[in-house]
Amino acid sequence: MHNHDEQESPKINILVVDDEPLVRRSLSEFLTLEGYTVSAASNGKEALSLLQDYVADIVITDVKMPEMDGLTLLRHIKKNFPSTAVIFITGYGSIENAVEAMKEGAFDYITKPIIDNEIRLVLQRLVKQQQLIEENIKLKEEISAVSRDHFLDIVGKDVKMQKIYGLIEAIATTRSTVLIYGESGTGKHLIAHAIHQYNEQERGKPFVEVSCGALTETLLESELFGHVKGAFTGAIKDKMGRFELANGGTIFLDEIDTCSANLQVKLLRVLQEGELERVGDSNTVKVDVRVIAATNQDLEALIAEGKFRKDLYYRLNIIQIAIPPLHERKGDIPLLVNDFIIKHAKRVSKKIDGITNKALSILINHNWPGNIRELENVIERAIILTRGPMITPEDFPETLIANHREELDESRNLKDALKSPEKDIIIKALDMVDWNRNEAAKNLGINRTTLYKKMLKYGLLKQRKPVER
Repeated sequence: MHNHDEQESPKINILVVDDEPLVRRSLSEFLTLEGYTVSAASNGKEALSLLQDYVADIVITDVKMPEMDGLTLLRHIKKNFPSTAVIFITGYGSIENAVEAMKEGAFDYITKPIIDNEIRLVLQRLVKQQQLIEENIKLKEEISAVSRDHFLDIVGKDVKMQKIYGLIEAIATTRSTVLIYGESGTGKHLIAHAIHQYNEQERGKPFVEVSCGALTETLLESELFGHVKGAFTGAIKDKMGRFELANGGTIFLDEIDTCSANLQVKLLRVLQEGELERVGDSNTVKVDVRVIAATNQDLEALIAEGKFRKDLYYRLNIIQIAIPPLHERKGDIPLLVNDFIIKHAKRVSKKIDGITNKALSILINHNWPGNIRELENVIERAIILTRGPMITPEDFPETLIANHREELDESRNLKDALKSPEKDIIIKALDMVDWNRNEAAKNLGINRTTLYKKMLKYGLLKQRKPVER
């Protein structure tokens, strides 16, 4: 018995088709010992009948058989089961048929009498080829995934964004705690919302967002955990906290680094035990909430300074997602600009066709300290101010185009310089014929309408006589 490596021989289904019982039996025994799953048929018709229910990766068939020969069987398999590979068994007298079969798509042929090692090598080669095909399909799927420029509400085709999309997909079936890192304005809430949306268990369940840095410690504690009437001045009735509101779903805690030491202890208890107490109440409330936290700070540095609890950090940092700043993915700027133009033009009911190359170039070259939020603000402002139909550099704030002012001025000066000679030529032509437009147009070799447009352009329409030079 040949010791076949299991890694080389995955469980592959083989159908043996031969009208000779001895060949069928001996070949089936050998292939079974080699680690394959084997089925057998005595002719082509029987094989096709079996293939309706039996998924065969490989068919090994004799060329000459009654009822239906091997070539006819091959044609049926190629048409109806295109992923099934076919190997032919042939006598020396029928090699021409086997060669014909190769032309029609058979993988290979072996000659009678069948030598074990020969069929073993042919099958190993076939399995290897099929694995390569599968890997190629998988690779193509991965490459096509990399080309995504939108993922739910997130925009970006940068390779770092593709990795984030892949990570969100990978945790789709879990309710793991996630910690999102990213500068202010990078869209941390969009990532959190995408994680929630992508999880089938959570879709339709609550998604509750809390900006921890926007509230004082007392208000934040009440906001997160709720309070009972009379817990503090102004607590005129019982209030349910955000954790309870998010029960069964997700709570997104932005700026987690701003939480006080007292709140950090309470958050740790919710993460460890799924329990909390409302402010001013001794009763314990059970909650089932997935926590997604976000920060623009280095939490490990804050731990070293004693400002953030190490045990809370480890509880939060199960899955970590780092969002790159916009200046690290400038290739995404045209995509983002296009999305923002569509969004804000629709909101203000204004027809905007797009953005000029010069204006887009300024946006791509800018460093964007405020990231995507800053870019969106610039586009929103431009849409409100522009006379359209295209956004131009003139629609941007002065602070944005200050670095490009010299370049823009040079461009404008060049246009003015090119206009000047044309204006002088038109004035000279009009002077020669006492400003008769028909005559001037004839002398210039242009039609009267063109001359009218150029006079309008240079502010010459009101003049009826030669200007003093």
